[in-house]
Amino acid sequence: MLVLLFSQDSNFTKHTTLPDFPACFQLSVLPWAPCIFLWLTSPFYIFYLKRNNRGYIMMSILNRIKTVLGLILWIVCWTDLFSSFHEMSQNQLKPPVYFVTPLVLGMTMLLATFLIQFERLKGVQSSGVLFIFWTISVLCAIVPFRSKIMNASQAEVSVLLRFTMFYIYFGLILLQLILSCFNEKPPLFSSVVTDPNVCPETTAGFLSKMTFWWFTSMAIKGYKSPLENKDLWSLNKHDSSELVVPNLLNEWEVEKSKAQSEQSVKEQAAFRKAGPGAEPNHVSVSPEEEEVLLSKRKEARQPSFLRALLRAFGPYFLIGSAFKLLQDLITFVNPQLLRMLIDFTKQPQAPSWWGYSLAFLMFSASLLQTLILHQHFQYCFVTGMRLRSGIIGAIYRKSLVITNEAKRSSTVGEVVNLMSVDAQRFMDLTTFLNMLWSAPLQIVLALFFLWQNLGPSVLAGVAVMVLLIPFNAFIAMKTRSYQVEQMKYKDERIKLMNEILNGIKVLKLYAWETSFKQKILQIRQKELNVLRKTAYLSALSTMAWTSAPFLVALTTFAVFVTVDVNNVLDAEKAFVSLSLFNILRFPLNMLPQVISSIVQASVSLKRIQGFLSHDELDPESVDRRNNTSEYAVSVVNGKFSWAKQDQATSLVCALLGEMEKLEGQISIQGSVAYVPQQAWIQNATLRDNILFGRPYAEQKYRCVLEACALTPDLEVLPGGDQTEIGEKGINLSGGQRQRVSLARALYSEADVYLLDDPLSAVDAHVAKHIFDNVIGPEGALKGKTRILVTHGISFLPQVHNILVLVEGRVSEMGSYQDLLKQNGAFYLYFICIYCFHSDLLVDEEEEEFPDDALSNHTDMVDNEPVVNEARRQFMRQMSIMSNDPENPKKMSRRRRCSERRHPESPSEKKELKVEKLIQAETTETGRVKLKVYWEYAKAVGPLLSLFICVLYGCQSATSIGANVWLSEWTNDALLNRTQDRVHMRVGVYAALGISQGVLVMFSSFTLALGKIQAARKLHQTLLDNKFHTPQSFFDTTPIGRIINRFSKDIYVIDEVLPSTVLMFLGTFFASLSTMIVIIFSTPIFALVIGPLALIYFFVQRFYVATSRQLKRLESVSRSPIYSHFSETVTGTSVIRAYGRNTAFVLLSDMKVDENQKSYYPGIVSNRWLGVRIEFIGNCIVLFAALFAVIGKEKLSPGLVGLSVSYALQVTMSLNWMVRMTSDLESNIVAVERVKEYSETATEAPWIVKDKQPPPDWPPKGNVEFIDYSVRYREGLDLVLRNISLEIKGGEKIGIVGRTGAGKSSMTLCLFRLLEAADGEIVIDEVKISEIGLHDLRSKLTIIPQEPVLFSGTLRMNLDPFEKYSDEEVWKVLELSHLKKFVSNQPSKLELECSEGGENLSVGQRQLVCLARALLRKTRILVLDEATAAVDLETDDLIQSTIRTQFEDCTVFTIAHRLNTIMDYTRVLVLDKGKIAEFDTPTNLLAQKGIFYGMAKDAGLA
Repeated sequence: MLVLLFSQDSNFTKHTTLPDFPACFQLSVLPWAPCIFLWLTSPFYIFYLKRNNRGYIMMSILNRIKTVLGLILWIVCWTDLFSSFHEMSQNQLKPPVYFVTPLVLGMTMLLATFLIQFERLKGVQSSGVLFIFWTISVLCAIVPFRSKIMNASQAEVSVLLRFTMFYIYFGLILLQLILSCFNEKPPLFSSVVTDPNVCPETTAGFLSKMTFWWFTSMAIKGYKSPLENKDLWSLNKHDSSELVVPNLLNEWEVEKSKAQSEQSVKEQAAFRKAGPGAEPNHVSVSPEEEEVLLSKRKEARQPSFLRALLRAFGPYFLIGSAFKLLQDLITFVNPQLLRMLIDFTKQPQAPSWWGYSLAFLMFSASLLQTLILHQHFQYCFVTGMRLRSGIIGAIYRKSLVITNEAKRSSTVGEVVNLMSVDAQRFMDLTTFLNMLWSAPLQIVLALFFLWQNLGPSVLAGVAVMVLLIPFNAFIAMKTRSYQVEQMKYKDERIKLMNEILNGIKVLKLYAWETSFKQKILQIRQKELNVLRKTAYLSALSTMAWTSAPFLVALTTFAVFVTVDVNNVLDAEKAFVSLSLFNILRFPLNMLPQVISSIVQASVSLKRIQGFLSHDELDPESVDRRNNTSEYAVSVVNGKFSWAKQDQATSLVCALLGEMEKLEGQISIQGSVAYVPQQAWIQNATLRDNILFGRPYAEQKYRCVLEACALTPDLEVLPGGDQTEIGEKGINLSGGQRQRVSLARALYSEADVYLLDDPLSAVDAHVAKHIFDNVIGPEGALKGKTRILVTHGISFLPQVHNILVLVEGRVSEMGSYQDLLKQNGAFYLYFICIYCFHSDLLVDEEEEEFPDDALSNHTDMVDNEPVVNEARRQFMRQMSIMSNDPENPKKMSRRRRCSERRHPESPSEKKELKVEKLIQAETTETGRVKLKVYWEYAKAVGPLLSLFICVLYGCQSATSIGANVWLSEWTNDALLNRTQDRVHMRVGVYAALGISQGVLVMFSSFTLALGKIQAARKLHQTLLDNKFHTPQSFFDTTPIGRIINRFSKDIYVIDEVLPSTVLMFLGTFFASLSTMIVIIFSTPIFALVIGPLALIYFFVQRFYVATSRQLKRLESVSRSPIYSHFSETVTGTSVIRAYGRNTAFVLLSDMKVDENQKSYYPGIVSNRWLGVRIEFIGNCIVLFAALFAVIGKEKLSPGLVGLSVSYALQVTMSLNWMVRMTSDLESNIVAVERVKEYSETATEAPWIVKDKQPPPDWPPKGNVEFIDYSVRYREGLDLVLRNISLEIKGGEKIGIVGRTGAGKSSMTLCLFRLLEAADGEIVIDEVKISEIGLHDLRSKLTIIPQEPVLFSGTLRMNLDPFEKYSDEEVWKVLELSHLKKFVSNQPSKLELECSEGGENLSVGQRQLVCLARALLRKTRILVLDEATAAVDLETDDLIQSTIRTQFEDCTVFTIAHRLNTIMDYTRVLVLDKGKIAEFDTPTNLLAQKGIFYGMAKDAGLA
């Protein structure tokens, strides 16, 4: 019926100036459309609302009005129905439509009214379904509305009632549409009401959600001032870890239990086969078979993590997929409209309203496509975000419970990678996952329309596309392999760089910089070579990507025209095909990418699944229930397995339930506190480390600090107990860390204390204090059960019971006296080794332990290794807090106390510090200076930069030329002179297109050359500068920050920045050429460009400002997740022992949510931008089409096709151009940061040509300090004041003094790591301040306190310049007692040392440093004595070697153990940077001064 109608009535629809639809169509199809929509969607919608109840909304005026209007509408529709019945009763026969339509409409209005109320009860604030329904209703009612007015004006009102009712109906649905744009109040008791910073999305209306209007407030805020953390909205409930993670974990548990039940069913089946049915007298299964059976059983189905993910996140993701499907279908509407438009311009007599409606149809199709596409993206990205939260949460929770065996199978780094890299891969995949089915769909549809358009010739074009796929795939594969190779070099370089920066002090002391710089540059060269290859490949692929659409078009058109004489290429065919080819281009390119990222994600999936399937510790292995046994701790017949480790420690771990229990039972009564051998310190304040989640009680806290000898340390730390402790307790000395760990145990007030050698890291008098006040019979813990693992012997007489472990078994047990009588293992081992050290067993009574002595040399020993570190931290934080030049230590006592009293001081302080860190990392907020761009252009080469831009311009010109030529060619069709010029047309078209491809390749190549040049230059200057930077810079700058320049920023300059520049130039010129083409075909378009450009500019500025800051916030909040995680992994045993699992899980979730809080607005900002920019693009389409319709008489169809098809492409370019501008601004910052660190102040030159000392200098080794003063940095106080002393060659000088007296500074001055503030040092008549640093440092030798080794061979560690022969090296190894160890290694001198020399013991590392000294054998030796790191044996070895080998050298020893310097020529006692005493040891003891006091403390006097 409809078709018939249309064929008769097409006269008065299309070919008139006043079009109208036939009455039947107006009465049936138009009113039914909205009804059909509502009835189809409401069942799904009602089901959805039932599932997602958001609470109850109070009845509001708005709601009442909507409901009343709905009821009136129902009455209006049914009035129509009754009037039809009335007419029927009067025998006026009406067609059935007059009854059906009002009936259906009335029912639908009732349904709509029901939905209005139902939504209110379910807490929906703004309804999308109803909004769409009212919109369709109004659109469908406009046509009858217009035709009724037209008919009324022709005075043909037949039925007044029906006429009036329709107008009332129209008015009411218009009102309903307007009302449905407004929002209801939020539901009662929802988070919106309680949350101070709620995300406006939750209360946003349907329109606002579709256009992302709710984000605008953030964009404006970000534009006015850089966003900060407090400006971010809180995370939506549905995206928060507390909902997402349990959801995923539940699904995973279901999956695991399924797998187990399947397995047990299989096992039962296997058992039945070989089970009771078999004859009893035959042994049915031999042991071997049993083995086989067991191994088969292990291969049973693994629980699938993928299924768990799908069940947890699938449904939400499917909504996004539905949007994608819609969008794919709408994409193909525009080419059809373009065909009609070109067709329209060909017909001179076609009515102009038809053209206008086509233009507006194009606009609405594009607009709809934009809105739907961005909804799809939003759903996908949110799914990705939830996935990441879920995976990180699952991994974190798992890492707290996995067994040690499992933990050993993957390093901390690998597990952190699961979190960062693998979770990220899933996140990236979700955004493109829909392309898997959408790409083939788009390709099929595009081919179908192309076939309709051009027939079989399309196949030629498709063939070209298909041929390009393997080409692109090949390039992608090669690029991937190059990337892997490059990553390898990059990791190597960063690892080496990290070691160099960690050991920079040693490099400077040994004057080894040049050797290591060469190593870095060699790796960098390899890295750049790979980069160059990658760049050439990417230039090829760029060429393929740009030329592909053109080549396809060329082959298709050429085949089309040559196959058949009658085939004419007119505008319609050419430009519609072009726009279809452009649609094809995206899915074809995306498919290979999606597939490769699926492959990557599947690898990640396996790894995550493997980790989540690891065995867990058995929480029941230790019986913690208060059982009736009289012992607090009992182990009965216990047998445990673990890889090799210290046996005593293993016992403690077994008691904690950390080891696998093979047999026996353990029980512990009450709670446990645990002090591990290596103190585990969190990155938190000192107080938080001690409280460890328990409430703060002032009195108890002070007592704990006192008992653990921490009170004096608080005096030294800059913020008292509110000092922020760095990762792994970096700014505390070893002893301080151990004491904090002990304080944590003491504060926890547990029942059983497991102390794993806590006294090893502190020096003697502090150990004694702690034993007396905490552990010993009179200490704070008396009355508690305490198990102390110790290697020291001094405290054994005071313990109740001693357990001697030999090879994993208890060999003896009893009190100290009993064991001595037994003459067993205990007696032999301990007493023999330590008898020469017996002076440690000082008789209790005679030694008074004065309080002031303790406070005077707080930790004389253990502060020393890190004293500079502590002092550096101190100075660093002070200079952060107040930049006043006065000495921070002079901060009046009063001020510090008041600071401590204020409860808010911690937060203020933290704020200060955090602020500082972040500022230093991202110095610039706001726009990036043009100067930075110029810096990069200079690094590329100014001429080259200009040349690249010119090339891009040419390439755009040829592309425009080709398309203009095509439009000329299509105009031949109108003039009917096609055949004679085909070859010329095809030839020129081909030439222009191919030259464009060549130019693209050229520009990419030149860009590649430029980027390599820039990368090399910027890295080289940074590296040079860093090797010449004075030590003080490294003391005040965290290594991470410098490494960041070398890794992240250099990576950006190498790879990210060039591709951003490439994309930016590409999109910029593409957008430019579109404007040129449209203005060229319809000059009037120039008028619209102004306003559009203005809107574009504003949107772009708002977006760039906001998104840049959001990216910064996101990256700043990302690293805490990983650092907290790696911290947790290293401290799991402590966390478990104190039962703090839940607290840590919550902390981790909080950090993840904090990160997602800045990530989510980042996603939305892209959607917000997309909708706005694409709207501008859609306006360009609209105006291009409108002006084409207006200027129809003057325009050829070819030009119309040209300008509109260009306009259709422009949205993509505009969108990407803004993104690239933003990326360019974010990434160019890297250049600025690298520049900043390439221009820091440098130290004195390494070699001063005209002042070089003679090669045999110093001949004697006389050292003279003349009125010498020094300070650490400008603006700080002097550390040494006016020191004058003369030392003869060959003297042995011991230097002693309290912490901070300036002992280490003395040595640093000799090496000029500190430059003199005043005075001179003269060595054998040469003033050291005048010669080059390398000349000086290569003639002195130091054995530093902390032995630093670099990864590489042992040989390289001893002699990096390869100056010495193998014989010499072996000789020094023999002298340093390493020969036996090294010659037992298979690789001898080529023994690989791991990073930091981890594979050697501390003692061996110390001996390697000794070997270095022996190899250099210079006249002057400085020995910075190692502290607790070295056991007594190694220490004696070193001392004896030095006494024999350096007999005739001048030796300076900074001593901690006084017995080593008792036989030295003279001893120098420093106090507060001045010389207090300087004489022979015997004289000093007689003087009874400071030295005597120290000796008495050590039990030597």
